[in-house]
Amino acid sequence: MVALNESGPRARVEAAGAETAGAGAVETDVCVVGAGPAGLALAMELARRGRRVAVLEQKTGFERSFRGEAVSPDAVWLLDRLGVLDEVRSSARPTRRTEIWDGGRRVFAVEFAAYPWEGRRPMEIPQPPLLAAMARLAAEHPGFSLLAGHSAARLLRSDGRVAGVLCTGPDGPVRVRAALTVIADGRYTKFREQAGLRYTKTPLERDLVWLKLPRPPVWDADAYSVRIAGGSHLAAIPTVPDQLRIGLNIPKGSYRQWRAQNVSVLYERIDVLAPELSATVREHVTDWSETALLDVFTTVVPGWSAPGLVLIGDAAHTLSPILGLGVHHALVDAVVLAPLADRALAGPGPSQGPALDAAVAEFQRLREPSVAASRAMQLRQERAFALSRPAAVALRRVIYRLVNGIGPVKRRVVTDVYFSLQRAVREGRLPLDLAPRREKAAVGIGDGAA
Repeated sequence: MVALNESGPRARVEAAGAETAGAGAVETDVCVVGAGPAGLALAMELARRGRRVAVLEQKTGFERSFRGEAVSPDAVWLLDRLGVLDEVRSSARPTRRTEIWDGGRRVFAVEFAAYPWEGRRPMEIPQPPLLAAMARLAAEHPGFSLLAGHSAARLLRSDGRVAGVLCTGPDGPVRVRAALTVIADGRYTKFREQAGLRYTKTPLERDLVWLKLPRPPVWDADAYSVRIAGGSHLAAIPTVPDQLRIGLNIPKGSYRQWRAQNVSVLYERIDVLAPELSATVREHVTDWSETALLDVFTTVVPGWSAPGLVLIGDAAHTLSPILGLGVHHALVDAVVLAPLADRALAGPGPSQGPALDAAVAEFQRLREPSVAASRAMQLRQERAFALSRPAAVALRRVIYRLVNGIGPVKRRVVTDVYFSLQRAVREGRLPLDLAPRREKAAVGIGDGAA
């Protein structure tokens, strides 16, 4: 967390809201709503290009619980290119393999070191250090400000365009006026409706109960493990400092009924799926208050923008937690949008509106196919995990074993899931135009570091 009593760029991150709130108005090039991975990565890239960017965040710090700690190999590679990885390396834990167990037997396994990409391995990076690092790096540039403790209330409009946001801060209302407003405040954003953007929210069949445990010695510290039994599954992810993050699926909308029972029903489900965790969960999860619910749904937004406004991250395309791709898509959204917006803002005032509208349309054109592909992969996995009839379960196990055993098929599947960004950049299908930054000594992200 950035401290209020510091001086220099770090202090400006928290102090900007207090400095501007008294005036009641902020003028900026870009207003970003939400200081999550998408919003801060975009702000950092724009600030490095010399743009003025104000980020509105209703919280006063970066503490997040049970949120997006899994960072895919592509996203780790991108964080390294952005200069963020070195800032968070001491807070991260690399994952060296991923496994799927069905009915007590391993049916699929990936060793990430075997794949020939610069960014080979996923990492578990808690969001507080990740967000703080991006804010610090953005704050090295004078155009950046983070209005912490400022809650965005409604969109401002001028001449038929969104012209910024009215927010409420510690000292009262503040009008943040901007040529472009970027909505990055997540899956539950209210600004889709305010902007008149239609969308379809599709609840999936399962919700996830999240909990954290100390990792028992018998558990593989380097593996992201999915355990399936019939139509039930859990994901167990080693995280820092030496814990397991557990996501246990339950029938949609059943969390209240589960909580009305003794917590022993949770123990019993884990006994079946991962008996190695039975003693640990009984010792460390003694009440339902030590769990958290993730409502699992997808959101499809046909149009991600309105004049003067664009959605990014979960606000534009809420995905399932399966495969851990949320942070990946948030970061890619940011780095694709930043150069497009920068070029549009470089024109004279009267031309900026049409140029920005063209830029955000191009942004969606570039990003939508990758998001759609991830959504389709996730939905296939969701359906496979939910199979419960004996014949369907047997077929699922056969398919996993076949894919695991046929080298070319396995490489293609793994590359599609984990390395699609690096492949698209290598093949020239997605230009990666990152802002200049101060260079530091290079640290490899292959076998030794990630």
